[in-house]
Amino acid sequence: MRTIRRAAVLGAGTMGARIAAHFANAGIPVDLLDIVVAGAADRNAAAKKGIEAALKQKPAGFFVDASAGLIRPGNFEDDLGRVEECDWIIEAVVENLDAKRDLWRKVEGLRRPDAIVSTNTSGIPLRQISEGFSAAFRAHFLGTHFFNPPRYLHLMEMIPGADTRADVIAFVTDFCDRRLGKGVVPCKDTPNFIANRLGSFFGSTIGKITFEDDWTIEEVDAVTGGLIGLPNSASYRLLDIVGVDVMYLVNRNLYDAVPHDPWRERFVPNEILSKMVERKWLGDKTGQGFFKRVGPAKEIHAIDWKTMEYHPARKVSFASVEQARQIEDLGARLRALVTGTDRVGVFLWKLFSDYVVYAASMVPEISDRIVEIDHAMRWGYAHKLGPFELWDALGFVETAKRIAGEGRALPANVERMLAAGATSFYRDADRDGQPGCEYFDLNRAAYAEVAPRPGVLELAPIKRARGVVKQNTGASLIDVGDGVLCLEFHSKMNTLGEDHFAMIHAGIEETARNFEAMIIANHGADFSAGANLVLVLLAAQEEEWDELNSAIHRFQQANMAIKYAPKPVVVAPFARTLGGGCEISLHAARCQASAELYMGLVEVGVGVIPGGGGCKELLLRLKNPQKVFELVGLAKVSTSAEDAKNLGLLNKADGISMNQERLIADAKALALSLAPSYAPGSPRTDVKVGGESVFAAMKLYAWSMRQGNFISDHDVLIAEKIAGVLSGGRLSGEQTVSEQYLLDLEREAFLSLCGTRKTQERMQAMLKTGKPLRN
Repeated sequence: MRTIRRAAVLGAGTMGARIAAHFANAGIPVDLLDIVVAGAADRNAAAKKGIEAALKQKPAGFFVDASAGLIRPGNFEDDLGRVEECDWIIEAVVENLDAKRDLWRKVEGLRRPDAIVSTNTSGIPLRQISEGFSAAFRAHFLGTHFFNPPRYLHLMEMIPGADTRADVIAFVTDFCDRRLGKGVVPCKDTPNFIANRLGSFFGSTIGKITFEDDWTIEEVDAVTGGLIGLPNSASYRLLDIVGVDVMYLVNRNLYDAVPHDPWRERFVPNEILSKMVERKWLGDKTGQGFFKRVGPAKEIHAIDWKTMEYHPARKVSFASVEQARQIEDLGARLRALVTGTDRVGVFLWKLFSDYVVYAASMVPEISDRIVEIDHAMRWGYAHKLGPFELWDALGFVETAKRIAGEGRALPANVERMLAAGATSFYRDADRDGQPGCEYFDLNRAAYAEVAPRPGVLELAPIKRARGVVKQNTGASLIDVGDGVLCLEFHSKMNTLGEDHFAMIHAGIEETARNFEAMIIANHGADFSAGANLVLVLLAAQEEEWDELNSAIHRFQQANMAIKYAPKPVVVAPFARTLGGGCEISLHAARCQASAELYMGLVEVGVGVIPGGGGCKELLLRLKNPQKVFELVGLAKVSTSAEDAKNLGLLNKADGISMNQERLIADAKALALSLAPSYAPGSPRTDVKVGGESVFAAMKLYAWSMRQGNFISDHDVLIAEKIAGVLSGGRLSGEQTVSEQYLLDLEREAFLSLCGTRKTQERMQAMLKTGKPLRN
């Protein structure tokens, strides 16, 4: 059976080094080779520089720094022979056809006959790279286009060559999906493949409207970020991150590569980009681009594209935008915006209408199916909606009629779609309680099934097809099949309150009666941001101490119910799993975590301590009160699931899913594997605590931090509360206490801190700014 025991990445630049880092994240040893730098004392300097850059990258390229040890640096002159040890060889050198072909000629005679060989080219046709190579080489050769940064961007475009073996394609697809966590999109060997072809068009259209309709850089970024389902980096800030020169070169090369594209002129680099490239104002990498930071305070300045001078970035406000922000549903928000007659409505209509028409005109040139195009834009550019999903959100028929009513041509395939009576690109196709979906095949002018993806479980279609077992405004219980019940959170940011506590108990009771196991999972942006801080602050301000005490007690008992449930409860944490979300995870029989997990007990940032059993569970788990004290007192948050294991926030036996799309199905499988032999425990009464001496040691640590001005006086107070819990309430000497005793200490400390002015100020600041206040 084919597997990847060792890989090689040829080229240690930005992409090559980060691809190597991600292989290391997956636990795969990798050789990273590059040129010998003339005059350098170390012949491996280029490769080592790439590894160092990946280590310093923000956000981090490695899950944990120790993974860098899996990368062996080398150079093309001395170490190319190492490729014979490798099961997969990836070329990521400069985008130059001759350079790539020269390197592959050297590799061809060294590689094992069965080794996979692939190029990370972003646009050079594969047929030009592989032309003239042996049949055996071409049978194992394909394009694997990762997106930067590879750790974080889900997309990997896979471009088979004309002679690539089917089993090689299938293996690479499965390996990248499961081991590297990629969303693999098969592409045709066309210029810039799918994502960069459409992404370049989208960005160029924004530029065109900016200059033709006299928009400022700040105004454009105000209306093209999260408001419309794009990343918060929006448009021009994104170009600074990616590199202004990158956009310039991609567009210029694309213009040359698509002589028959009717929209080709859209790719001509505009005058502003050209001027910025000439002046080397390339964005973050040169310290200035469309934005720059000025002075000791790092004030943000923006460029005036008319004068090419900078000015303090202006805050932008549009009435229609402020109104639209109140609309939670993205589709409804977009419809409200594009039907507006103000500048914002005109801008977005021009952008979206050109974009969706262009996307449709690219079928079947760049892809036979709309599904792959939507996946590419969501996974590669982090758009909430691909172009055809966007067209559906805007209203397919209404949008088509509006475009035609303006005297603009619709693509012929869209005309056929309208003639067929279709009203959307996607439609539900549930049958007999099983979720299903169909897409409109623009080539056949008929609907076709979107095949289920094995190992991927989505909750919304299941709820649509068969309803829910029980629900309230904050959470739902869903039968996900095979004897597993899922508790799904769906409040804003999945903040926790009474609805969630009630549903935890309801889920455990329902599982005991009718299911084999329960999982706690959801598809939100984050697993949970913690407790509902608004309700905590209001209760504290109103001095409703009995009510607040009861609420904390109910959360504690919900977590204990998870821990001692009669059947296994598996939690599937991902992304931000903070405060109460972390505490829920700590009480599970097992966790199945996303590799991208930012988990921690961060309550000190809002002036309290963990109140739902977090201190108790970490004390039981780590058996080291000082380590727990630092973990909680410094509000440490994991940088990945692997880091969470190192911190003790996950157990070594907990599972990790590299591909978050597989997380819920993986959690379900883990829960079922535990069920046959699961034996619930009973609350502990033998927890060892250190008493006064342990308290004194932790207090001394806090005092030294205060003397160094690392923490404030209020932080010292909070630290003493944490120390009080972890030492067992300052008992005399080492003693044995119960879990409930420690829970009572947590609750008492939480309540006492809520009564302080400075804690309430911290809560107010977090709710207002989203950032912790140091007071």
